[in-house]
Amino acid sequence: MQADRVQYACLRDAPVLVTGGASGIGASLVEGFVRQGARVAFIDIDGAAGAVLVAQLRNAGHPPLFIQADLSLVADAQAAVRKAADLLGGLQVLVNNAARDDRHDPATISEAQWDASQAVNLKPLMFVTQAAAPYLEKAGGAAIVNFSSIAYLLNMGDLPAYGAAKAGIIGLTKTLAGRFGPAGIRVNAILPGMVVTERQKKLWLTDEGVASFVADRQCLKRPLEATDLVGPCLFLASSQSAAMTAQSMIVDGGVF
Repeated sequence: MQADRVQYACLRDAPVLVTGGASGIGASLVEGFVRQGARVAFIDIDGAAGAVLVAQLRNAGHPPLFIQADLSLVADAQAAVRKAADLLGGLQVLVNNAARDDRHDPATISEAQWDASQAVNLKPLMFVTQAAAPYLEKAGGAAIVNFSSIAYLLNMGDLPAYGAAKAGIIGLTKTLAGRFGPAGIRVNAILPGMVVTERQKKLWLTDEGVASFVADRQCLKRPLEATDLVGPCLFLASSQSAAMTAQSMIVDGGVF
C-alpha cells in the first residue's frame, strides 16, 4: 500500500472509527489506519465482508473491530458509534465514508428511492457525527474526514439523489467545521474521482468505459484505485494538517 511509505506518529494507538469500512474505499481506509498502528473500529451493514476484512488484517497491527449496523437507522447508527467508542476507549478520528451510488432517472425516481439514498449517503454523516462529537471533544485535536465525490460536479444525469447528497456533504462539512472548531475538532472532506472498486466493476464500469474516462478526462493516465484515497485521508486525520478545516480535497487524477 502506498500509504505505508509515510508513518504518522500521532496516529499510532489513536482510536479511529470508519463507517462503511467493510469493502471498497472503506476497507482500504481501515487497512491504512491499522498499518499506521491505530486502533480501528469500523461499521458496516455487510456482516460477511466485515468478518473477511477482520480476518485479513488480524496480524497487520491492532486487530480492527467490526460492528455490524444499518447506518440509515439513526438509533442503530448512534448505538454503534457509542459501542465503538467504548471498545476503543474514546475517539480521535472519525471517517464518514459509507455511501451507495445507485443510479436513478430524474424523470421516474420515486420518493422512496430518494429518501433511501439520502438515508445512506447524507443522513448518517450528521447523526454519526452527533454521537461521536462528545468523544472527539475529549480527545483534543480530533479530526473528522467526510467522503463526498466529484460526481455532483460532472453533470451526470443518472445521479440526482446521490449527487445531491454528495453536494450536501460539502455544505455539512463547512457547517460542522464552524460548530466544532472551537472544541479543536477539524472537519474536512475528500472528493474522490472515478475509483475502480469491485462494486463499480460489477454494476457500472466496463474496461472500455474506464479507459475512455481516463484518456479523455484525467491528467493522470491510469485508473484510480481505493488505495489512492488512503494517503489523503491519513494526512487529514493527522496532526500534519493541524491548521486545515472546512476544506474540500479533490483526489481525482486531475479531472478538475
